[in-house]
Amino acid sequence: MNALELTDYRAAVARMYLADTDLKEFRAQRDELFATHPQSAIPLSERSSFTGLRYLPPNDDVIVEATLRPADGEIDIDTGGEDGVVHYKRAGILETPFGELSLWWIAAYGGGLFLPVRDATCGHGAYGGGRYLTDTVKGTHGRGLEVLSGTRVRLDFNYLYNPSCAYDDAWQCPLAPAENRISAAIEAGELTYH
Repeated sequence: MNALELTDYRAAVARMYLADTDLKEFRAQRDELFATHPQSAIPLSERSSFTGLRYLPPNDDVIVEATLRPADGEIDIDTGGEDGVVHYKRAGILETPFGELSLWWIAAYGGGLFLPVRDATCGHGAYGGGRYLTDTVKGTHGRGLEVLSGTRVRLDFNYLYNPSCAYDDAWQCPLAPAENRISAAIEAGELTYH
């Protein structure tokens, strides 16, 4: 691992998520980052032929406000990789039109919000292991999940994205726990890579 490259990549992700751009421009910037950055999850052997990620069309019906209901609980997710077992504390439960989803706080130095989702599109166009709406440790601030108040958030599922392991088996990723697997199809966000 090159720590400076990884730091640069995370900073680029944060800038992209915080920029005042629309969804189309955001996706174009994301494609450029994936095509050119040394820390891209796209395998190096595929980058010269990489033409962009695949997405479902923008969908206004998947932009919702949700209440965060307090809830205790902890979970350990084994990434199967260098990170080993990652410990999460439940920040609360989001009541969404698609079903309840646990919002997690990564219990590590600095922490961060984590919202993995596995919906009915996963394995049927979207990555089978699920997608993420936010992982603030990786710099995904403000687009998928925007804090409105202490108990309200705005969720924009158009920003659902694949974990790194969806592009290359060299990556290991925490996937959605059972309570974040919902039967509804969220017709938005990123599709499978291949």
